[in-house]
Amino acid sequence: MKKTLVGVLAAAMLCTGTAVAAPASSLDRQLDGLTKQHGFPAALATVTEPNGRASAYTSGTAELNKRVPVPRNGVVRAGSNTKTFVAVVVMQLNAENKVELDAPITRYLPGAIKDERITVRQLLNHTSGLANYTQYMGLEKFEDVRHRYYEPRELLDIANAHEPTNQPGEKFKYSNTNYVLLGLLTQKITGRPVSESVDQRIIKKLGLKDTYWPTTGDQTIQGKHPHGYARTGNGVEDVTELDPSWGWAAGQIVSTTKDLNTFFRALVKGDLVPAKQRQEMQRTVDTKGEMWPGAEYGLGIASTPLTCGGRYWGHGGDIPGYETRGGVNDDGRAYSVAVTALPGTFQDTPEEAQKAHEAVLATVDSALCGK
Repeated sequence: MKKTLVGVLAAAMLCTGTAVAAPASSLDRQLDGLTKQHGFPAALATVTEPNGRASAYTSGTAELNKRVPVPRNGVVRAGSNTKTFVAVVVMQLNAENKVELDAPITRYLPGAIKDERITVRQLLNHTSGLANYTQYMGLEKFEDVRHRYYEPRELLDIANAHEPTNQPGEKFKYSNTNYVLLGLLTQKITGRPVSESVDQRIIKKLGLKDTYWPTTGDQTIQGKHPHGYARTGNGVEDVTELDPSWGWAAGQIVSTTKDLNTFFRALVKGDLVPAKQRQEMQRTVDTKGEMWPGAEYGLGIASTPLTCGGRYWGHGGDIPGYETRGGVNDDGRAYSVAVTALPGTFQDTPEEAQKAHEAVLATVDSALCGK
């Protein structure tokens, strides 16, 4: 779910300070570049203006080696965007005086991890140093785990079997394990599944009709969607159907580019958490090259500089079959883009994969900068 090239995980204003919408032809050309130049089977994106008006764009084919129109605002696996949804629930619980950010996670989950110094805040901003379970579960042979169901505690056990990467609070080190613990935290505090909390507190509140947390055992994608592809030991395969339980609170949600725009706009505007909690979420740490250039990470949300000045707030997600990127700028304009494979799936070299990934990010900058 974190951004990688092997497959496992803008703009605010012109010089005058006023953002303008990118011409449709420019966005169309960029999406065509993702499919025709960089090899992604499909690309789909949504621009949402400050007034809420949304425009959808597509390129490519929804099914490889066929001429199938890409559904406008099609449903995709949103990967690590899930982390921001979970972080919002944690911050709501903080606002309700049920969770302290600087309390050790073991106060709420005794014995869950060995190091009793690690705080809720350090889980939220990836400075805990906990080993990333996805590095040790054999995802490089995705065909072997694709249809396996994982209990959240299994994922935590995988992480606990490996040494930490750094001392708590020492530095940013992206780890999906952090959000497994946060998912377990919300369940302990609320007495309900984390999926239900996300649904009741965010999805239903915002009317995100095409966003959902797959139920146990559901390997399909509900609604109109482009197929997703991944490179496995069998070659490039259609991996649209998979068991997403290994992502759980770190990356299980399914959504659309339009719904992601609505979510991030609501978060930044303050519609989901009080001002104090939103400000805490936007206190960032340097990612030091762990993410894309210039990225800083707050509490479940990332900040990225724009070439036209200012920054945008979002997250992004990588899961076999789909990559998503996007966010919202200072003017309230939002843009999200999805492609139907991770960089490295249809590119022959690491250099080509890197360029493909950069091209995805470039569409965000261009759309938000009005280029």
